[in-house]
Amino acid sequence: MKPITEYEDYRAYLRDFYEERKKTSVFSWREFAKLAGFSSSGYLKLVCDGKTRLSKTGAIKVAPAMGLAGFQAEYFCLMVEFCDAPDDKVRMNAYSRMRALAKENGVRILGTEAFSYFTSWVNPVVRELAPVMAGAKPSDIGKMCVPEVSAGEVRNSLELMVRMGLLERRPDGSYVQTDKGVSGKSTAIPSAVRTMQKQYAYLAADAVDSFPPESRHISGLTVGIDARAFERLLVELHEFRRKIASIVSDVENYDRVYRLNLHLFPLSNPIGEKDV
Repeated sequence: MKPITEYEDYRAYLRDFYEERKKTSVFSWREFAKLAGFSSSGYLKLVCDGKTRLSKTGAIKVAPAMGLAGFQAEYFCLMVEFCDAPDDKVRMNAYSRMRALAKENGVRILGTEAFSYFTSWVNPVVRELAPVMAGAKPSDIGKMCVPEVSAGEVRNSLELMVRMGLLERRPDGSYVQTDKGVSGKSTAIPSAVRTMQKQYAYLAADAVDSFPPESRHISGLTVGIDARAFERLLVELHEFRRKIASIVSDVENYDRVYRLNLHLFPLSNPIGEKDV
């Protein structure tokens, strides 16, 4: 069975533990529940099937039943908090604590660097600026960002992207891009991406006042559509993104970093449905 720090889904860990025990002994969900002190024999199977959740108290009971102690037991409890978090803020806080706990114990969580990349709008901007500002200090790069960021933020961003292999630092101190994009398998990444999307939405709102009309394009439509039209719009938006990516891939000597946001979201509840 894989080390616990290679898991982000506690249900997957419970399931793998159960299957591992079944291979070497007569083991049932009833026995598993009894070991953990639950009166319902099928409770843990319902948890694994996603039909119910494991409470904080339940996580504390299940951990020793699986032979977990010390930081591993704490990590398992944090996984429960992470998976069943009510919102992205709580989820990201739990994941950050999982990362910190693993680091304290000399263990690396797979996908953690990609998670860090997506938590801040600064990283993609620095990734674009560093290669065209050869020899620039972190403070110089920070001053080029809008809004301006500190030299420390830029330095941390550069170090992260070098570790990830997104930037390569040459002997003369300059940087070159090594990859065209960033991807990861971590289940925490969608939460981080949503955080970055919110940051860019706030920056777009500030841009209305920060830049003159000739340096930006901000427009929109408020329309009434049905489900079929919505699906057609998604296809067009995906095709538009593909065309934009094709255009910018041909740019070799760029002199400014832009962000293009594509927003399509509801401004009403579906007609005919009750207010929630």
